[in-house]
Amino acid sequence: MTHQYTKPAILVLADGTVVHGKAFGKTGTATGEICFNTGMTGYQEVFTDPSYYGQVLIMNNVHIGNYGVKKSDVESGSVKVKAVIGRNLEEKYSRFMADSSLQQYFEEQGVVAIDAVDTRALVAHIRTCGAMNCIVSSESADIEFLKKQLQLVPGMGGQELASVVSTSSSYEMGDAGSNLRVAVLDFGVKKNILHCLVERGVHVKVFNAKTGIDELNSFNPAGYFISNGPGDPAPMDYAINTVKQILATGKPLFGICLGHQLLVLANDIPTFKMHHGHRGLNHPVRNVITGKSEITTQNHGFGIDPEAVLKNGNIEITHVNLNDNSIEGIRLKDKPAFSVQYHPEATPGPHDSRYLFDDFVALMRN
Repeated sequence: MTHQYTKPAILVLADGTVVHGKAFGKTGTATGEICFNTGMTGYQEVFTDPSYYGQVLIMNNVHIGNYGVKKSDVESGSVKVKAVIGRNLEEKYSRFMADSSLQQYFEEQGVVAIDAVDTRALVAHIRTCGAMNCIVSSESADIEFLKKQLQLVPGMGGQELASVVSTSSSYEMGDAGSNLRVAVLDFGVKKNILHCLVERGVHVKVFNAKTGIDELNSFNPAGYFISNGPGDPAPMDYAINTVKQILATGKPLFGICLGHQLLVLANDIPTFKMHHGHRGLNHPVRNVITGKSEITTQNHGFGIDPEAVLKNGNIEITHVNLNDNSIEGIRLKDKPAFSVQYHPEATPGPHDSRYLFDDFVALMRN
């Protein structure tokens, strides 16, 4: 019997680039938008982050899988990436708490992966040429056939994916007797965002992405949280309208990532598709209000229009990316509403920005 790791695998990019490697995970074919993550740890949390839905992920770190996988180290109920690209995807692992190997995990989750790829060269190509669609296959070596299949894959721009990963039914967490009740609009919320709220005494109720304002208000929330999620925010008219209705209540609102983008769209600020996005655990951000810097976890391929923000007299910029000066946080001047583009819950990643959850709780207490 041929061992899995002797099987060839092929990666084909939309610009015609062909990369050969070795098969890992499930034998099959997968498509999506290629992107990369610069993090050195936390691969399992990254793979299960719903914001990665629809994407094929390059892991920059040279060793992935070396500490195995653990059932509790997840941000959702399943792997959300479409495929994984690595330099050394490891079957063997060293961690007494691990439940299984990465190979076994990928097979169980149905994840196609390609190993033995020069990921540094591939990341340099994406940084130069931009994000694009790709196809990974360990079941077909017919490059022309794969190119034809790739042409059928829609681009990320214009895709509404948040409702695909949202919860199908509402659920609650935390102290049911707490006065700090938060209605969470789930566009792909990470588990540790909810944990960060619950740890601060918040009682959360998580609602489906398309829940209307009346049902949200039936929970009698003290505040609203607009979650992260995948895809393009611009076509999400249903969510933008709900955010406008939430703002009209005058109650505190906190948005993260996609939630940040929806807040600005609700204030007539357009978003745009980034060249290759920000994804990793080491992105420096400056808090404009305090002057302090934070090292942040990020995962987004869309941004907000800086010129439109500067022209809007009701929006104050609170955080700026120190690498490219993109806007990382805003707050409204006439409402108790604020948002950040990055992930202050940071799983995986540094905890420099978890004070934002404290700020949200303080708004609800006032």
